[in-house]
Amino acid sequence: MSEQVEPLPQSETQLIVRPDDSVPVRAEPVEASPTGGTPLDSPLLCSDPSTGSGRTESVGEEIDTQQLKRVLEAALLTSSEPLPLAELKKLSDAPLDNRQLEALLEELMQDWQGRGVELSRVANGWRFRAKPEMQQYLDRLNPQKPPRYSRAVLETLAIIAYHQPVTRGDIEEIRGVVVSSQILKTLEARGWVEAVGTRDAPGKPELFATTKQLLDDLNLRALQELPSLQEIGALLEQDTAAAE
Repeated sequence: MSEQVEPLPQSETQLIVRPDDSVPVRAEPVEASPTGGTPLDSPLLCSDPSTGSGRTESVGEEIDTQQLKRVLEAALLTSSEPLPLAELKKLSDAPLDNRQLEALLEELMQDWQGRGVELSRVANGWRFRAKPEMQQYLDRLNPQKPPRYSRAVLETLAIIAYHQPVTRGDIEEIRGVVVSSQILKTLEARGWVEAVGTRDAPGKPELFATTKQLLDDLNLRALQELPSLQEIGALLEQDTAAAE
């Protein structure tokens, strides 16, 4: 009588040999479905312990995370504008969601800790920029003095930022003085303020609000992160110097 061989339980770890590779690959345990097979909605994730390449593999798709980080790094370093997640996703050969992409960007941010430039997230996406303490040295390459904004301009900007949307009349009421049209034109030309509509009042006065460009220049993601009124002027002058 021949011996009966008991089948290996499907929940135990097995070694799989790929058709194009003689190195055994360890497969993660996968619980059997009620029908006795591998669930179709749970792709078998595999990793080759002999390589440690940081490659994430699944049935039908594969992401080399280290290569993707290098590609993301190159794109962000060579872009003059912040890149949103929708654009950065185009750099991946395999589909990935926002959570996976943000995790890679967080790793990249950590990789650049302790250097003269930093990766940061702003309103319009992700970007590299020189750290503020490096500005005094960078100014030596461009000794031209950046434009200085008057107190009236900065006060108007602060009022719009903290009370938006506001009309020109609202600004004048808060400041207690007449606001010249040149002040608003200066802020609009810099890309920090824009008209977002009109108020349902006699004369249909324009409503003004800040832009994402202002948040980018302040290295912020949202209005909730705005600094105190006393800090806004110094930060804007510092970033204007870096942009010139």
